[in-house]
Amino acid sequence: MQKFLQVHPDDNVIVALTDLAKDAVIDFYGDRIVLQENIAGKHQVTIRDFREGEDVIMYGVLVGKTTVPLKKGQALSTSNIKHASNENYHKKKDYEWTPPDISKWKDRTFNGYLRSDGRVGTANYWLFIPTVFCENRNLDYIRDALVQQLGYAPTHKYRKAVSKLIGAFQTKNDLETISPDFLLDEDILVNDRLFPNIDGLKFLNHAGGCGGTRQDSETLSKLLASYADHPNVGGITVLSLGCQHLQVDMLQRHILERNPLFDKPLYVFEQQSALSEERMITEAIRKTFIGLASVNKLQRTPQPLSKLCIGVKCGGSDGFSGISANPSVGRCSDLVVALGGQVLLAEFPELFGVEQELVDRCMTYEAADKFTRLMKAYNAQAHSVGSGFFMNPSPGNIKDGLITDAIKSAGASRKGGTAPITDVLDYTEPVLEKGLHLVCTPGNDVEATTGQAASGATLILFTTGLGTPTGNAVCPTIKLSTNTALANRMGDVIDIDCGDVITGKLTLQQMGEKILEYCIKAASGEVVPKAVQLGQDDFIPWKRGVSL
Repeated sequence: MQKFLQVHPDDNVIVALTDLAKDAVIDFYGDRIVLQENIAGKHQVTIRDFREGEDVIMYGVLVGKTTVPLKKGQALSTSNIKHASNENYHKKKDYEWTPPDISKWKDRTFNGYLRSDGRVGTANYWLFIPTVFCENRNLDYIRDALVQQLGYAPTHKYRKAVSKLIGAFQTKNDLETISPDFLLDEDILVNDRLFPNIDGLKFLNHAGGCGGTRQDSETLSKLLASYADHPNVGGITVLSLGCQHLQVDMLQRHILERNPLFDKPLYVFEQQSALSEERMITEAIRKTFIGLASVNKLQRTPQPLSKLCIGVKCGGSDGFSGISANPSVGRCSDLVVALGGQVLLAEFPELFGVEQELVDRCMTYEAADKFTRLMKAYNAQAHSVGSGFFMNPSPGNIKDGLITDAIKSAGASRKGGTAPITDVLDYTEPVLEKGLHLVCTPGNDVEATTGQAASGATLILFTTGLGTPTGNAVCPTIKLSTNTALANRMGDVIDIDCGDVITGKLTLQQMGEKILEYCIKAASGEVVPKAVQLGQDDFIPWKRGVSL
């Protein structure tokens, strides 16, 4: 196995692919580098001496400046480097792209749900929406009434574990001698579904809809409208209190503004107009049951791969993210774009430092200007409260090799491959054209995936180096590990191990093709991603405040 990697020929640092000991010697293209300290795998090592204030280059771009002199063979850390990037960016040239060979897939299809407006879902969910947090409890009652009996909840292993503990307690057994393996020794049993063409019941509990600002409720309404209109949603049940800021007519208006041809069953129940809470909940269950029976008639049919819309996201990133999982997803992204599909690259705080490359890849100057405006306004808003994009890396990121935001961003942006950027979408704006799009969201994992689904992603590829157990309520989320150790340790969360790129078993192109094949199976319902199996239906609205 190779011990180090220079990501770009212009880089003046290399990445350790495994733990390296102090005084070990690296032969770097004939240059002898003696390591000045123990180097943890995933971290960057200098390939020459640095003066204080010199540029550090990685991925071919400026990612930081040294804060002290460094010797050849030292590791980068927060004590010797600070964030730096080119912030004077503007579109300089038209972008030329050579698409990858797609002959393997030109006649391939996936089995999806064709909607009346021509979009295609990879799943068929019934969605429950509260217009205000006051209705969350009532949605919980409906969830409890429907999910288990209709076959959407597994016979939960943790309930079985508690039953075993109760039995042990009642028979006076020593609880300290009971092992987790004993408690978890039974498989999860999934009930038969009454409605086989309904893939799940999804609930968007949230903390908004009233209080806050009217703008908060307006943004939330547009977000909920985007989920109601989502290709993976077949029908919607809405619970309203009645007096909240987010009125039902606002939600309905935003749905029709988004899609004038909206024709899905949508049932609204308002508590303050009902005879009682009990009657409202019972009627909501009754009408929803009727709707489920109707939507269940829709079946999967073969659809071209050009109907795929894939969001690409990273979370719990590490020093391998930008050299294994992210560029592998980038290869998959390029294939999807070449096939006529759509790819959504989000997380604006994690594009900080690679803006010049991205504006040059924009197909129009209008898209480049929109990206520049949104990025600078977002970063300025963060600075106004004493923060900034440069503060984006988390303690876990830093511990595993992502020392500055520019290092993190340069690796994160590789999920978008090399395709030209068709358009730039603000939060909740729908994707309308083919190709690669930039979507304005925070870097926060769930806020970002929530925003990607709002723009229309029907699958999400989520890379992680540390392990991130999240998903999305309406968009099946596929987890990819950057390293094999994580895949082995968190096999119940990870779908695809990209560690074979680090060991050299697979090339980036081979891994990208493997990811596309998995996407086709997931889009067809032939495989169910772990996040879906585990019920990781995360949903966090962004209030457009400062969130990194």
